[in-house]
Amino acid sequence: MWLFLTRRFRMWVILTVLAPLATKVLRGLGETLQRRNGPNAVSNGLLKAGDLGEKARLKLGGKRRRR
Repeated sequence: MWLFLTRRFRMWVILTVLAPLATKVLRGLGETLQRRNGPNAVSNGLLKAGDLGEKARLKLGGKRRRR
């Protein structure tokens, strides 16, 4: 089915649905790991990846979300 969607629509879906969802999942995993084991390299890396997605969204004109 993905093949039958136009290139522009596929890019829109990726940027508006999948990228924010991935950011939220990465951030949630990082916070969960920090609660269980304390700060470590893996949890810090996941949190930084979540922050990177948030910064990109703000740079493109989005509004800051509440946590």
